[in-house]
Amino acid sequence: MRTEREKMLAGELYDPLDPDLVRARHRARDLCQDLNGTREAQQEGRRRILVELFGRGGDTVWMQPPFFCDYGTNIELGRRVFFNFNCVVLDVARVAVGDYTLFGPAVQVYTAMHPLDAKLRREQEFAKPVEIGSDVWIGGGAIICPGVKIGSRSVIGAGSVVTRDIPADVFAVGNPCRIIRSVSAADKPESNRY
Repeated sequence: MRTEREKMLAGELYDPLDPDLVRARHRARDLCQDLNGTREAQQEGRRRILVELFGRGGDTVWMQPPFFCDYGTNIELGRRVFFNFNCVVLDVARVAVGDYTLFGPAVQVYTAMHPLDAKLRREQEFAKPVEIGSDVWIGGGAIICPGVKIGSRSVIGAGSVVTRDIPADVFAVGNPCRIIRSVSAADKPESNRY
């Protein structure tokens, strides 16, 4: 028989009140509270917490607390991912983020879903994974909805609500988020400007 955690990670209906899942959420929330209580001078302690919290990438992530998540272990980060202040990642399913991706302040990433049927919703939920490529910039206050994939090198405008996949190399903004244009060579800074 499959565990509730196995069902959760497979995107199936599961019981969120399963004791093992409750313990795992308590662990993550305690680690987040420890992280959020650190001071800037406590970088070594902060790094130790991040390595313990995340499934992968805690050793290179650049984090500006406060930060909040459900499990932490379902978050897999590439190299040098940056989270600005007050980000939330509801990692009921896997959240994979590529190298050098930037999250503005108050970005929220959701994988958790609830059944439309009210009776079923009282006892079970499910989730859809989120994938974000490398070198993505997600502007402040954006919301990434369950099941979304964002391609590498794309830019998501501040305050956007991303409800469907966004391909690589585009600028997208709005509610719902839509592609405005491609990111092109014209967007690269001229060497003499810096």
